[in-house]
Amino acid sequence: MSKIFFAVLLTCLLNLSSACAAEDFRGSWTMMPSSEASQVRFGMSRRWNGNSSQHESDWPVSAFQGLDLAQKARHDVQFTVARDAGVIRCEGYLKEGEGAGVFHFTPDSKYVQAMDALGFDGIDDEKQFAMALHDVSLEFARAMKAEKLDGLDTDKLLAFRIFNVDSKFIREMRGAGLTATDVDKLIAFRIHGVTPEMVRAVRKANIKASEDQLIAFRIHGVTPEFIESVGKLGFNHAEADQLVAMRIHGVTPEYIAGLKSRGMKDLSIDQLVNLRIHGIN
Repeated sequence: MSKIFFAVLLTCLLNLSSACAAEDFRGSWTMMPSSEASQVRFGMSRRWNGNSSQHESDWPVSAFQGLDLAQKARHDVQFTVARDAGVIRCEGYLKEGEGAGVFHFTPDSKYVQAMDALGFDGIDDEKQFAMALHDVSLEFARAMKAEKLDGLDTDKLLAFRIFNVDSKFIREMRGAGLTATDVDKLIAFRIHGVTPEMVRAVRKANIKASEDQLIAFRIHGVTPEFIESVGKLGFNHAEADQLVAMRIHGVTPEYIAGLKSRGMKDLSIDQLVNLRIHGIN
């Protein structure tokens, strides 16, 4: 077999392999109007080798190239979503902004190499599709790299996009007084709703709370309003862990006021928590 023939054969096999891999990345899509202006509710689902995945969220209309939502009557549609990681081609139908169809994903062969050069490795076919779906662009990867974060890897970068951790959020949290460098905590902030406004309110109440304690505040319902309420009852210098314990065990402002009305006016937070633990109402 000549070297030229072998090279041509190898090229054909590689192209066929790529085509087969791309062929596997197909599934169905749904679309409906969103309550948000200039957005639509877009869902995608896949089934392969006994596995399945499904994603649905609000997408900006501008993400869909070739899509015209002005036509209200039922009509066939073809549109694309172009990402750095690859292109999602869709076809189907719409009627009054609602419809469904099938999609086909073609990965960009240069994306993995470019991401690897930025330090984000381990991107297999499935992960590349997920990164296209959630728009993990090279620009976003560079921006997160520039934030000098601890523990940032490919999976965490994808999680950042899923939970909307971006440069604006990171800088706002730092502006509120946090170091905001731990990627796991940044993701947890978004999951549990630790916002810059909340952090500033806690700081204004003179509560010294770590990033972990701020997350615990959100999990257990230690709100700025709760802090203010117990402060008015004489607990202006409560520690973060004490506030969490109060919420866990049901030491509410009403409970404290009830005890005070029965003459128990000088109890500490620890004593109040112990009373609740032992069922003393």
